[in-house]
Amino acid sequence: MTASPGQHPEPGQAEEDLRALFGQSIAVFASLVGPAHVVESASPAFLAAIGGRRTGVPLVELVPELAGQGFIDLLDQAYRSGESHTGRDVRIVLETGPHAREAFFDLTSEPRRDAGGAVTGIQVIGVETTQVKHAQRLMTEHRALLEQIARQAPLTEVLDGMARCIENLTPQEVLVSVLLADPDGQHLRHGAAPSLPDFYNAAIDGIATGDGVGSCGTAAHRREPVIVTDIATDPFWADFRDLADRAGLAACWSTPILARDGGLLGTFAMYHRAPRVPQDFDLALARVFAGTAALAIERHHGEQARRDAETRAEAARAELAKAVHTERELRAEAEQRATAAAELTARMHAAAATQAAVPHPEHCRLGGADGCTAPAELKVADPWGDSAWGCTTHAEEAIVHVRSAFIASEDLGGLAAYINRRPA
Repeated sequence: MTASPGQHPEPGQAEEDLRALFGQSIAVFASLVGPAHVVESASPAFLAAIGGRRTGVPLVELVPELAGQGFIDLLDQAYRSGESHTGRDVRIVLETGPHAREAFFDLTSEPRRDAGGAVTGIQVIGVETTQVKHAQRLMTEHRALLEQIARQAPLTEVLDGMARCIENLTPQEVLVSVLLADPDGQHLRHGAAPSLPDFYNAAIDGIATGDGVGSCGTAAHRREPVIVTDIATDPFWADFRDLADRAGLAACWSTPILARDGGLLGTFAMYHRAPRVPQDFDLALARVFAGTAALAIERHHGEQARRDAETRAEAARAELAKAVHTERELRAEAEQRATAAAELTARMHAAAATQAAVPHPEHCRLGGADGCTAPAELKVADPWGDSAWGCTTHAEEAIVHVRSAFIASEDLGGLAAYINRRPA
């Protein structure tokens, strides 16, 4: 079963939601007789409010749980004193066990008198304010959630607080779950579910969005609320029925959480222990808090995007600083090498000029023990200052085998002569 879209309502929807949340005050009336407060007559609203359908019996027999709550004591006091009593937001817990619910009333108890003025009973007149009271408390908590969002509290803290708020304040037992959409919108991840079993949360963490994938997967896929009133018979829950049974879940109403541009942010679900059809109050509540969750999630995404951008910018700045530092180091190293090269060149030219001025023998001295009769054309010097004149062949051998050497001739053109030498 589906309902109309719950996000970005049409004009007037917000006002309708507020009316549904705050409800309409219902007048109640009962006429009680004698010190036992026998219900002589009562309005349908009174009987509906207390869950009774009969008259002619004492009120405490009609609603046994009233004993010990102070309400009967107020009636006794009015009966004995003969004075009216008015109470605001009188709290009464009706029914017991898992079906227990609290109700609030603004009530006036007035004595009934006979012709002689003796008190014969009590008239109770008032209005039930349960919906108003609950809605006021919900709105107070809602404002607190908005303040958390405004001060950028962690998303998990906001969502968990929202779930607990609804669970604590709604009249009937409800278990709230918020699932967050992956960036691709194809899967839903655990966001908050403080009262659902851990095994259940783990099992649905990462479920796909799609038609027929439970209440939440279907709501996410359709972008509209999906109301499953009885999990045991609904086809959407065929693959999850056993899981829900283990968790004690019988109904699930899911509302998509949508961004302002219509993108999927997640789902907001309300689970129940028994099959249940939502009332206007429930649907309004889901819309209001789905919108609140959307605000929190979008704010979180925006803040995360800002932090990511700052991280990238900081990394880019660091990389640029590193590149500038490296460039400066390379430039300094290049300048040092250029300076060293210039100095080396100057020394080589000076050494070559000095060597060229020294007379040289007629024949090569680099021929070793066997000698060499070739003309001595080049002078080869090593870094330690040792030098000798030799032919081009033996000069080449010296240059090859001595780690560092230079050559010179009488006209300082030794290098050119070596390069342009004639083949042997």
